[in-house]
Amino acid sequence: MATKHRIFICTSCRAKGDPYRPGADLIKKLQTAFQAENTLGAKDFEISSVDCMAGCDSPCTLGFQAAGKASYLFGNIDLNTDIAAVVSFATLYHNLPDGWCSGGLYPRKLRLNTLARIPAMTVQHTPGGTLS
Repeated sequence: MATKHRIFICTSCRAKGDPYRPGADLIKKLQTAFQAENTLGAKDFEISSVDCMAGCDSPCTLGFQAAGKASYLFGNIDLNTDIAAVVSFATLYHNLPDGWCSGGLYPRKLRLNTLARIPAMTVQHTPGGTLS
């Protein structure tokens, strides 16, 4: 079975002083874009909401995650102009065996708005308190 990838989007993000929270609309636009792309989609990515990722200074915030892969967090995503960049990164991320890539490989918009790249977990806590 193929690794399930996840895109998670903050639904509480909003620009300071603006009551509009774009996360739910971003989810809808990404789902539509994946359907139109017809190469990746529900079989490869779960797109879901989260309440907060502490990216309040960089709304709208989204992340990529998959078992055994590095995770990414991006901010300042504009649901009107950045959908293609997110879909492009999704394709790249899906095809990377460990999820690790240099910023020069992914869309400039995301490269400029990377909040975090978290390496895949390689050490696990086992029962009894030992690390493996």
